[in-house]
Amino acid sequence: MERCFSVSRDGSASCSPPPPASPPPPRGPPSSPPSALTAAPQQGRLSSTGAMVDVSKWPLFSLLSTEELATVRQACVFGNSANEAIYITHANEVFVFGLNCSSCLGTGDSLSTVVPKKLDFLRGKKVAGLSYGSGPHVLLATEDGQLFAWGHNGYSQLGNGTTTQGLSPLPVATNPQNKKVREVACGSHHSMALTLDGEVFAWGYNNCGQIGSGSTANQPHPRKVTGSLQGRTAVGITCGQTSSMALIDNGEVYGWGYNGNGQLGIGNNGNQLTPCRLTALQGLCMQQVVSGNSHCLALTDEGLLYSWGANTYGQLGTGNKSNHLSPVLIMADKERIVEVAACHSTHTSAAKTQSGQVYMWGQCRGQSIAMPHLTHFTTTDDVFACFATPSVMWRLMSMEHDGFTTVAEALRKEFDSPETADLKFSVDGKCIHVHKAVLKIRCEHFRSMFRSQWTEDQQDVIEIGQFSYPVYRSFLQFLYTDAVDLPPEDAIGLLDLATSYCENRLKRLCQQIIKRGINVENAFTLLSAAIRYDAEDLEVFCFRFCVNHLTRVTQTEAFWQVDGAMLKEFISKASRCGAFKN
Repeated sequence: MERCFSVSRDGSASCSPPPPASPPPPRGPPSSPPSALTAAPQQGRLSSTGAMVDVSKWPLFSLLSTEELATVRQACVFGNSANEAIYITHANEVFVFGLNCSSCLGTGDSLSTVVPKKLDFLRGKKVAGLSYGSGPHVLLATEDGQLFAWGHNGYSQLGNGTTTQGLSPLPVATNPQNKKVREVACGSHHSMALTLDGEVFAWGYNNCGQIGSGSTANQPHPRKVTGSLQGRTAVGITCGQTSSMALIDNGEVYGWGYNGNGQLGIGNNGNQLTPCRLTALQGLCMQQVVSGNSHCLALTDEGLLYSWGANTYGQLGTGNKSNHLSPVLIMADKERIVEVAACHSTHTSAAKTQSGQVYMWGQCRGQSIAMPHLTHFTTTDDVFACFATPSVMWRLMSMEHDGFTTVAEALRKEFDSPETADLKFSVDGKCIHVHKAVLKIRCEHFRSMFRSQWTEDQQDVIEIGQFSYPVYRSFLQFLYTDAVDLPPEDAIGLLDLATSYCENRLKRLCQQIIKRGINVENAFTLLSAAIRYDAEDLEVFCFRFCVNHLTRVTQTEAFWQVDGAMLKEFISKASRCGAFKN
């Protein structure tokens, strides 16, 4: 554990003794939660990326049979030595196995197990988020907003008003109104929850002000974090070992708690007992922030990456090992970053670019890598499986499995296959081979076409003139794969198609692609498209981006090429939002 006044050699604060209610110190290095905050909609901390990885890359999962692995839908490996695991099946059953330090498996006892045990209390609960601390203690949020906690409780981090260890999952009330929780985050021995209406609650250990209450007294029950957060809507939370961060809907970042290594990014190393805004990020709109052991990474809505805090292992990616008290831009020479990763229990950092390249830096299997290193990995999760110490998961993840061909995999392979296709689409003089049955099953538009008196039902080759080849091929491929791989500019055309064909899921995917690809030059073009195709969420996103970068956006060619009515409406709406106030 950290003290507030001294810093150890590895950049983390020194240890203070636990209270009598806590168990003996763990045998390994301190471990804490996968912790990340992001402005993107939450879906079980799978991120909008839904990162599909092979769970067997984590040694602990080698204990499971092929049949058991095939049932896994979500999983998280945690613990001081990555020796505990929890997974959720496709049937929404929750299983745990491993060492069971501090009863962190929630099985009702403190016995270790190599055989997965079912947590019947959580049966049928759809898990939306999970985080863990150093004890460890575990927080779990469900899709319907319920919050459960179990494990180590020496500092009341379970939020039940006691310091008695939690042997089994128990509900946690965020406040008397029982507000619904959308996200959770754990520090070493403190806890945070983010409600659906954007309020932040914190409880547990508070030796450095990490609860944000204005004091250093431990907090036995969830307490709303106010101060500078009062009246603001939070969209994400994350915890360092004894520090806390919150991301606001306007892209601002606030931090509080321990700051001995500059991990709050406020320009000094003084602890903060209440939330303090990172003024060095003024003018930037943050989209994702993640916390490492004693450092932070933050990603802007334009794909720029900033880091700050401890740098003993090169985890800031600056090329040296000097701490930084304020955010510093890194990887500026790389292409757009779309995801960053760090884990409270490690000094490892990772990032993924728009084209899918994955970089890692910091402490990697004992080596200190001070500059982002390009890997062969396809996900940031692979970095933590193969190079982090301990090799925990930095977030709750979804899985895919090898060894057998699923229906989805078989369909994916047969797309545009002349050998098995019974229909061709001709677009811009190029052919796309498909299967009528698949199209009828997957798309109402084709279902109507092939079971009515449409002339297309009798044709072997259907000519398409309304859409371009890349757009139409991507649409047909989506029907086989549920995935879209297009640049933002082409995604606008696909959004048009999705709107015409009433394909709402495809419409949402197009909006996601456009959001990730937005920049100052194309922002107003994308806003125009969102309005034209009645994509309300995308319209709000693009409008906010344009307002946040108003001066630069108004200097682009796209801004002045828009029709007068839309320009007038934009200026009026921006004015009502206070965009033109000094």
